[in-house]
Amino acid sequence: MNLLEIIDCLEARADNARALDMSKYMKNKFEFFGVGASERNEIWKPYFKEAKKTKKIDWEFIKICFKHDKRECQYTAAYYLKYMKKFLVESDIPKLKELVLTKSWWDTIDILKVIGSIIYNNKNLYPIILEWSRDDNIWLRRVAIDHQLLRKENTDVQLLEKILINNLNHKEFFVNKAIGWALRDYSKTNPQWVRNFIEDYRENMASLSIREASKYL
Repeated sequence: MNLLEIIDCLEARADNARALDMSKYMKNKFEFFGVGASERNEIWKPYFKEAKKTKKIDWEFIKICFKHDKRECQYTAAYYLKYMKKFLVESDIPKLKELVLTKSWWDTIDILKVIGSIIYNNKNLYPIILEWSRDDNIWLRRVAIDHQLLRKENTDVQLLEKILINNLNHKEFFVNKAIGWALRDYSKTNPQWVRNFIEDYRENMASLSIREASKYL
């Protein structure tokens, strides 16, 4: 089963009217086939299931998807990586960074935080994600801020705090939204820690971050 057949399947289900609506929703930054999420999942499922048996990530397939002019192809590559994340290794980090910097927008960025599966429990790699958290590129910052989402009690709180502090006083919406998202997620596990963080750094936090972080408090 060839992964590239996925692109043919997406093209076969193209819907021009829906494509225009999807492009408009993404502020006309990208062109679309017009294939919705449920249909994409239906197409991907058998291919990704077979791919997992190989225990090896096909980076050539990912490269082709990211060069394609239709946005669903970037979604395909990103979700393929999410599905195959247990096979990601340290040497894949530069490749992931390149993807974060390619055709960047929140829709792919929030999937590419799969770098967290490489960083997890490997303190030797913490300097890399801390470097991302200070980068001039807002999308690298966003991935760094949210790479521990859903870790619950396995969250490295010291790492989280360092990354958040690196992004205080930021003016960018997508960075401040990510700060709030990270804090909101962790508040389900340790609400007092999040309350203390907001109290300590309120003057340096955007109102958006505070509002998002406080949702469950």
